[in-house]
Amino acid sequence: MPHMNSQIIQDSLATDQAASTVSTAFDSLWAGGDIPTQSLSRMEQVMLADDKIFVVLAVVLIIWAGIVVLLLRNDKRLRDVERSVEERIPDPEDEL
Repeated sequence: MPHMNSQIIQDSLATDQAASTVSTAFDSLWAGGDIPTQSLSRMEQVMLADDKIFVVLAVVLIIWAGIVVLLLRNDKRLRDVERSVEERIPDPEDEL
């Protein structure tokens, strides 16, 4: 039984060493290797330059503001329609 445990330990160590050499080779490829890159297109250069995140934020905020205004306006219209419908329908308790 002790021989079997030592064999399992040796196998796991060999597997760990093989995995570490594979990961080291992979890591060194990305860390220092020459990675071929494609040059940026004109549109990508414009969007990545000069803090365009603020422009994107402004556009998103304008869209959200428009949605809120639309919802509030529709709510007001619906409230007006409900009032007009309630005024047209007679209340049964008033007739008594």
